[in-house]
Amino acid sequence: MRHARPTPKGRRILLAATAVLVVAVGVGAFALTRDDAPVAAPKVAAPSATGSPASAPVSPPSGVPSASASSANLPLPSPSPSPSPTQTPSPSLFVDPSGAAAKQVRSYENAGETANAALVKKIANSPTATWFADSSAGTASRARSLVTAADRAGKLPVLTLYNIPHRDCSGQSAGGAASADEYRSWISAMAGAIKGRDALVVLEPDAVPQAVQGCLDEERKNQRYELLGYAVSTLSENAGTRVYLDAGNPTWITDTDLLAGALRQAGVERATGFSLNVANFETTGSNVSYGTALSGRLGGATFVVDTSRNGNGPAGKGPQGNEHWCNPPGRKLGDPPSTRTGNALVDAYLWVKRPGESDGACGNGAPAAGRWWPEYALELAR
Repeated sequence: MRHARPTPKGRRILLAATAVLVVAVGVGAFALTRDDAPVAAPKVAAPSATGSPASAPVSPPSGVPSASASSANLPLPSPSPSPSPTQTPSPSLFVDPSGAAAKQVRSYENAGETANAALVKKIANSPTATWFADSSAGTASRARSLVTAADRAGKLPVLTLYNIPHRDCSGQSAGGAASADEYRSWISAMAGAIKGRDALVVLEPDAVPQAVQGCLDEERKNQRYELLGYAVSTLSENAGTRVYLDAGNPTWITDTDLLAGALRQAGVERATGFSLNVANFETTGSNVSYGTALSGRLGGATFVVDTSRNGNGPAGKGPQGNEHWCNPPGRKLGDPPSTRTGNALVDAYLWVKRPGESDGACGNGAPAAGRWWPEYALELAR
């Protein structure tokens, strides 16, 4: 059976006609740095611890199941076929020429390190999200500059908004707005800054799964859902903004019914869809299976997948509990960012986490979350 995708204001949204907005940290983007233990039922488990041009068509990545595949416990409807490129031309994603990777390329070239420069160009020449993660003066103007530059280039920018109060539950990326009122004001300013331009927004990585997992008391959890709902509604008022509410990754909240209920509380039915695998390493195939199952519990909602660093899949868990998510060695760049996925449920493969930026100061000389780390960038690109 053909299922309509949920869209704001009752309109059927085609991603090709709009831009993807990912809420971002700005120049020094904060990394999402949590990958907590799976939650299989309402009784939650404790945490384990904390380029190709985008316009080029891509085939489904190796190992990716069809949209009708499911890893969950309920049968799913078969999705509608992907539209023909002649019917829905896919937008090209915006490459920010001022990112840390581009600066590193210039530094290597000036030093005559041509091999290293060539490696980091794989990152610098690929579209990545821009993160906005604080309420400081100038954040909204930076967002406006970004969407304006992308509009002039005829490309779609991806923004990641990451400023929810009690962010990351005191983890590596702790912080966020100081109050609910400050967050609402910030969201309103960000929505105003991108109004009139196309944008794709990834909204508050980890916020919903952490609330499900139980790191917030009941009052703060309810406030979080209310604030996320406000953010979805406010951002979605912009005709050109496509909002994807973050839903974690396949190994975190394994009960898709439980997660779907939380996403509804947070306003996902007013969003364009949901996002998966932000700053994580789970394979594309695993994310598509999980996303398809979750979509089936959300009326056929579409989703985007962060493929920035999942080329080798996830690392194993170690004795300290964070080895599999905090700058794990041996990881590689994943599928190139693109809005042509070959899957009707998957709106885009994105590089939400900017490859080469640290997950946190978790040993081996790693800098704080969101800081550029050239050695790790080189390892990912090799």
